[in-house]
Parts: sequence; C-alpha cells; structure tokens
Amino acid sequence: MERNDRMEELQAVGAGETQGARRASGVSPARGAEGRGRGPEPEVPAKAKRRQFSAEYKRRILREAAAARQAGEIGALLRREGLYSSYLNTWQHQRERGELAGLSPRRRGRKEKAVNPLAKQVAELERDKRRLERKLQRAELLLDIQKKASQLLQIPLSSLDEDGST
Repeated sequence: MERNDRMEELQAVGAGETQGARRASGVSPARGAEGRGRGPEPEVPAKAKRRQFSAEYKRRILREAAAARQAGEIGALLRREGLYSSYLNTWQHQRERGELAGLSPRRRGRKEKAVNPLAKQVAELERDKRRLERKLQRAELLLDIQKKASQLLQIPLSSLDEDGST
C-alpha cells in the first residue's frame, strides 16, 4: 500500500508537479484534466431577443426614479431592473413631450400608407374591365371564325341575317 502511494507521488513529480504540492481543490494538475472530462462548451447560445417594455413598466420606473432622493438610489434602481441610464433619459424626454404613444414600443420598419377609400372600388372596376375585355375578344374571335366559315361554305351572311337565324 505504501509502495503504491510512493509510486503515484513519483509519477506526479514526473508529470510536472512538485513533490508535496497540492492544489486547493485537492486534485493535482496532472489528474485535473482527466477528472473534469469536459472541455469548453461547444454549443452556441440562441440569438437574444430585443427587449420590449410596456407603457405601464416605463411609467413605474419613471415614478420610482422621480421618488429617489438620496445619491445612488437611481443607480441602484437601474442595476436592480437591468436598465441603462439612456432608457431612463429617453423615457423622460418622451413624457415631457407628451408622447403617450412614445411610452409604448414603436413598430420598426416602413410605415403603412394611408388607404384611399376609393382604392377598393377602383380595383374592382379594373377587374371588371379586364374581364369584359377578354369576353369581347372571344366574341370577336367567334365572329371572325363564323365569317371565314361562311366564306368557305359560300353562304352569304346577308341571307342569314334576313332569315332571322344566326
């Protein structure tokens, strides 16, 4: 048993550890890498989402900041809530300008255009016009075919009109 302990001690000295030296964790540097068994975490964290604050939350923070009287209270509030001071400044300016809508998150991207009330009717009329134009083209094509057929069969078109049959 004593001999095994002595052998381990000599192996540890050979591995770069000084004789009698121990780490605070109780694991020698030579055995530490083996004991952990894990390297750095290879998984990439998911993309963080943009924080959005409700209007009521912003008002509450502004009330608490206004109620702060001692030095460092606002800093403590910001640290506790995980906010930047720029948020507080922006919200205060929005409140001073009277922008109630500014206290709720604004939509990003292009703004929607005002809808013309007649646009729906115009679109419907354009659809009807295209439909009627297609119908007219078909009717003209059928008339051309009838004319050509009457010419091939040598039937005069005037005689068909006089009989009343088409």
